Amino acid sequence: MMPSNSSFVMRLAEAAGNVETTLQALLSDEVRPGEIARPARLMEAMRHAVLAGGKRLRPFLTIETARLLGAKGRGALLAGGAVELLHCYSLVHDDLPSMDDDDLRRGRPTVHRAFDEATAILVGDALQTLAFEILASPEVDADPAIRSELVLGLARASGLGGMVGGQMLDLAAEGRYGVANLAEGDVRRLQMMKTGAILTFSVEAGAILGHADAGVRRNLVAYGRALGAAFQVADDILDRESSAEALGKRTGKDQEKGKATLVDLLGMEGARRECARLVDEANAALVSFGARADVLRDAVRFVVERQV
Repeated sequence: MMPSNSSFVMRLAEAAGNVETTLQALLSDEVRPGEIARPARLMEAMRHAVLAGGKRLRPFLTIETARLLGAKGRGALLAGGAVELLHCYSLVHDDLPSMDDDDLRRGRPTVHRAFDEATAILVGDALQTLAFEILASPEVDADPAIRSELVLGLARASGLGGMVGGQMLDLAAEGRYGVANLAEGDVRRLQMMKTGAILTFSVEAGAILGHADAGVRRNLVAYGRALGAAFQVADDILDRESSAEALGKRTGKDQEKGKATLVDLLGMEGARRECARLVDEANAALVSFGARADVLRDAVRFVVERQV
C-alpha cells in the first residue's frame, strides 16, 4: 500500500514522467557533441535497460530535495536522470550470470537474455560513463564547483567504498570465497554500501544543487541514510512475502544462496519494527524543515509500504 496522500502519488508519477522523457532524450540515436557515433545495437540495449518504467525513486529524491531548498531550473532533473542511469547500469551488471544470474527485470528479459552477455557488459559501461558526462555538463549547474562536487559524490557512492564495494561483500556473503557467517553489523554495512549509498547520494545531490549549508546538508544526509536502510529492509521483506509476478523479478534469491538478511537475523516482526524505527529516524532528521519537507516524509513511508 502506498501513502494515502494522493498528492504524493501524483507528484511521484509526475516526476517519473519527466524523468522518463529526459532519459528518452539522453538515449536517442542522435549523436551528441564530442561523440563519433552511437552504435544501433548498443543504443537499443541501453534503452531496453533504462526505459522499462519503474518508480524512478532516486531522481525523485534529487528533484524534491532540490525543490525543498529552492533550486530552480532543469539541473535537478538532469542530475536525477544521471543517478538513474548509474542505478540502471548496476542492475544490468547485477543480473549477469557471473553475479546474480537473473532472467527477469521489471517483468522483462534482462539485458544479457534479450541481447547477450558482451552487450550487457558494454551497456553497463556506457550507462555509467554517460551518467558522469551528464553530471559534468553545464546544463546541470553553471558553477563548475557544484558540478565537480556532484561528480565526486556519485563516484564515492557508486565506487569501491559504496555500491561496487557492497556488491563485492554481497558476493562474499554467498560463501563464494569461503564460509560466510554474517553478523547483524556485517549485513547492515553491506546494505548501506550496496543499496543505501546511492539512495543517500540521491538526496545529497539535491542538497548540493540547493546550496545547502553544512548543518542542513548533514540533516538531509541523515534522512537519506535512514531511507536507504529502510528501503533495503523493506526489500528483504518483499522478497519473502511477494511473488516474481508481482515484483517483476525473481524472488527468494538470498534464501537459495544461504545469504543472511535482516529478516533472518531479526525475524519478520523484528524487521517490520526496524522499518518503523528507520522511518522515525528519517522523519527526525527533517524536523527543522517543518511542513515544507512533507513530501520527503511521504517518500520514506512509500519506501516501507510499497508492494512492488
